[in-house]
Amino acid sequence: MTRPSQRLPRWIVIAALVTVAANLRLLMASLPPLTASIRSDLGLDARAIGALTMIPVLCMGVLAPLSSRIGRRLGIAHAIGGGVTLVLLGTALRGLGGVHTWSLYTGTLTAGVGIALTGTLLPGLVKGFFPPERWGLGTGLTMFAMMGGAAIAAASSVPLESALDGWPASLLVWAAPATVAVLLWVPIASGIAQHTLAAPAPQDVSHALPWRSGTAVLMAAYLTAQSWQFYSSLAWLAPTYVARGWDADHAGLLLSVFTGAQLLSGLIAPALMDRVRDHRLLLLAACSLGLVGQLGIWLAPASAPWAWAGVLGAGQGAAFALGLALLVRYAATPRDSARLTALAFLVSYSLAALGPVTMGAVRDATGGYSAIWGVLCVVMLPQIVLAWRLRPGLAQVT
Repeated sequence: MTRPSQRLPRWIVIAALVTVAANLRLLMASLPPLTASIRSDLGLDARAIGALTMIPVLCMGVLAPLSSRIGRRLGIAHAIGGGVTLVLLGTALRGLGGVHTWSLYTGTLTAGVGIALTGTLLPGLVKGFFPPERWGLGTGLTMFAMMGGAAIAAASSVPLESALDGWPASLLVWAAPATVAVLLWVPIASGIAQHTLAAPAPQDVSHALPWRSGTAVLMAAYLTAQSWQFYSSLAWLAPTYVARGWDADHAGLLLSVFTGAQLLSGLIAPALMDRVRDHRLLLLAACSLGLVGQLGIWLAPASAPWAWAGVLGAGQGAAFALGLALLVRYAATPRDSARLTALAFLVSYSLAALGPVTMGAVRDATGGYSAIWGVLCVVMLPQIVLAWRLRPGLAQVT
């Protein structure tokens, strides 16, 4: 393994990486607090609103294998630059299209393609750029950025709607950080590629998805359960409390507590993985926190809503961040990390994309939001079992 070139200061690369990661959740987190206004203006039902969260998640699943191929052809750093550019274009279209259904959905789809391309390739970049003893830290930094951006978007969407006279302008604001990411990343993509730690290329190089790997299948199953819960929670936490009489401002702040808790747990949990011998202890702790939060919202939503949102966010943020860290640890090389990530994202996001829409159908069928949280508690049970099976020493993907 060779040392990275010294042409580009390492802190610049890390700053660019964090800026790009921050844009991967803004699209989805900025919308739920605005759902009441959007439903009123466009006449959408709960399932149609859920589809706005489903689209980018489905893109991350279905397009993961293609993203891996594009990364191999263009290089990971250049492919990520293209992905962030699509995020910018899609985010801008959502806002510039005005009060129209076509622009909202087309912009969401465009940005979703960019999120898929960027998100699939980031774990491989972390594995290539950071030394092994810092893989957890590298994953934590990307999670910190993603969840930090989501928390800001969730808390700011409704105030921006009021200040800018409409939800389209509120959504358009999030094109600004995407612009910063493009301006920062694209000019230094070549330097980032040169800074990636080189791994010896094996003679027999396979780019196929590792379907025969038991480790890969376990990772895909774990991330499916986790992602179903996360994106369903992201889509329906704020509407759950709006239906209980909260105004949109306070519901948005509640969602920001949910995402803000992930900001901390997503940074701390993978960093602890660098020091804890059996990472299952961390996985099970994260699952337990998530279950407590879901039970609270389901059975006693009015008793401590801010606490339930914080506990739920801490658990889900840690569970996802630990999963991303394992995508790095369970792969032999950056190339294999990209293959493992592509398979895990293909399965998990394709299935988890159905979560917000399915939970919307549950809400429409039952006439309320309580049943959503009961279903999510049930989904947590297989996640706990899978977390226990992700033991240290599982065969690496090669």
